[in-house]
Amino acid sequence: MILLRSLLFQSILIGSSLIYSVLILVLGGCTPDTTGARFARSWARFNLRVLKRLCGLDHRVRGLEHLPTENAIVLCKHQSAWEILALRALLPLEQSWVLKQELIRIPIFGQALKRLSHIAIDRAAGRREITRLIREGSALLEHGYWVIIFPEGTRVAPGTQGSYNIGGALLAERTGRPVVPIAHNAGLFWGRRSLIKRPGTIELVIGPTIQTQGRKATEINAEVEHWIEQTITGL
Repeated sequence: MILLRSLLFQSILIGSSLIYSVLILVLGGCTPDTTGARFARSWARFNLRVLKRLCGLDHRVRGLEHLPTENAIVLCKHQSAWEILALRALLPLEQSWVLKQELIRIPIFGQALKRLSHIAIDRAAGRREITRLIREGSALLEHGYWVIIFPEGTRVAPGTQGSYNIGGALLAERTGRPVVPIAHNAGLFWGRRSLIKRPGTIELVIGPTIQTQGRKATEINAEVEHWIEQTITGL
């Protein structure tokens, strides 16, 4: 039954992604605005509800009081696709995600992503893309967007840790914007390469805001890594 329910949820997720992508492209306007962002939030909340009812997979959030009133840079652990839904649903409306360039090439879905002002990165390009991340990320922060980054760059299995890339911390150093670290244990229920969604309750913890004014990127990155990895061990 878990497999069948997981297959059904996956079908709904794919179908709703297509439908909402069309809505964003048709009704979201010719330039990025909050209409497209509202559709994206609706898509995320819809799929979280379906996930709970169909697969018995719920979530609990701690630390919402830590979110600053001003927009910030979010550095989050990446274990599954679940946190994409969760952050889109939970965080303030206007979000810009740093994502891999391959996603932009997906027909319809990729065009909708472009409409939402995400930053598509060629992960093989190295330093050149970090420069672009800082340039585009700085402009988006100035326009009120929350910039969301997975510092490990890809999904990692529970109990493992990838290298924390410096790009997000460099963006924080250059702009002086606060950083919000986020930890969770979604990979225990929704594996990074698994179709199965196991019933249970995912724990997501929003950490205290990290101030970055006058601090070096290496120091910021080390603090984020320490907080996330220490927090995950307690989940």
